[in-house]
Amino acid sequence: MTVAQEIITIALCALATMLTRFIPFLVFRTNKPTPKYIRYLGKALPAAIFGMLVVYCLKNVTILTGNHGLPELLTICLVVLLHLWKRNMLLSILGGTVCYMLLVQIVF
Repeated sequence: MTVAQEIITIALCALATMLTRFIPFLVFRTNKPTPKYIRYLGKALPAAIFGMLVVYCLKNVTILTGNHGLPELLTICLVVLLHLWKRNMLLSILGGTVCYMLLVQIVF
């Protein structure tokens, strides 16, 4: 990429980020109630995305070869325990990521 192409790419990424931040405030004004379907999506999508991430992360795990999915199983148990203990999704995701990386890089 040339310098001009890099600058254009960065500018477009910044513009896209700003638009995704500003558009909801323009569409959903504070003086009007938020539509019911938007409130429903706000409640349903986080769990759906989290479920999709779990399926994505476990799609290539084979229990019949290699380490038999043991790092993944241990990490899932840790994530569940962390979430039940603190009810903090960021802590659960961070703890699971660190645990999995340590298990894969050092133990297995």
